[in-house]
Order: sequence, then C-alpha cells, then structure tokens
Amino acid sequence: MKNEKEAIVKQTYERLIEAWNQRDAKGMARLFTENGESIGFDGSQSKGPKEIYSHLRPIFKDHPTAPFVSKVKEVRFLGDNVAILRAIAGMIPPGELDIKPDVNTHHTVVLLNNGCDWEIDLFQNTPAQFHGRPELVKKMTNELRGSFNVPISGD
Repeated sequence: MKNEKEAIVKQTYERLIEAWNQRDAKGMARLFTENGESIGFDGSQSKGPKEIYSHLRPIFKDHPTAPFVSKVKEVRFLGDNVAILRAIAGMIPPGELDIKPDVNTHHTVVLLNNGCDWEIDLFQNTPAQFHGRPELVKKMTNELRGSFNVPISGD
C-alpha cells in the first residue's frame, strides 16, 4: 500500500515537471489545492490555482523557459493524507545539450490526499548554488546527468 501511495505521489510531481516542460500554466495550476502555494526560483510566491496560473501564463508566453530534468530523492509520509517529496532538478536551456549548473535547484513538495487524488499544497523551488562549494554543484549536476543519460562533461 505504501509503495502504491509513493508511486502516486511521484506521478503527481512528474505531472508538475511535465506541465512545466510543456509550458502548460493551466496544467501546472490544476495540480494545486485551493490554497496551494508555489514559491519560484526567484522567490516569487503564488497562492491558489488561479494566481499560480496568472503568474505562470505570461512567463510561458513571453520567455523561452528551459525544461527541467529531475530526480526524486525522497518521499516521506507524515500521515495517511500528507506527503513530502524532495527532488533535485536542473535545466537544459533551449538550444543547449547540457544542464546549466548555476540554475540547479532543490524541489520540496508537500502533497495532500483529498480522498480521490493527491494535490500539491506547497511547491518550493530553491536554488542549489552551494556558495563556496563548487564540488557540490558538480556532484549534483553529474547526478542529474546520470539520471537522464546526459553526457558528463569535463567541467
């Protein structure tokens, strides 16, 4: 039962990443609870599906956002209806073939089971810059490259 719940929680996160990669603001917003909150890489906050959609729509419309590559690191249940998912993610800019390490990020997602489905109550996208520790940036980048068969460069 736990493995099944964990798989569903991971699928919800994967749908979030897929919606970002497809530049689908509506698809992303509908994954959130009515009071769900999204905290972006730049610290911007949006609350509720309508505000999340309103925030993302012009970004996807006006900017060539880079797709995410991600790796789930942990799913932890705080009860039957609450889960925390932690993942790492990187981006491959449009026209590039490799992850841009300076935009690596930690994703923290709090999900709630509404009785029928798992919804996102909090999505936090925190920069993983590891100030003064370039070896940690390199390690994270290589881990992401290995997860998605991106060649490991000599950086």
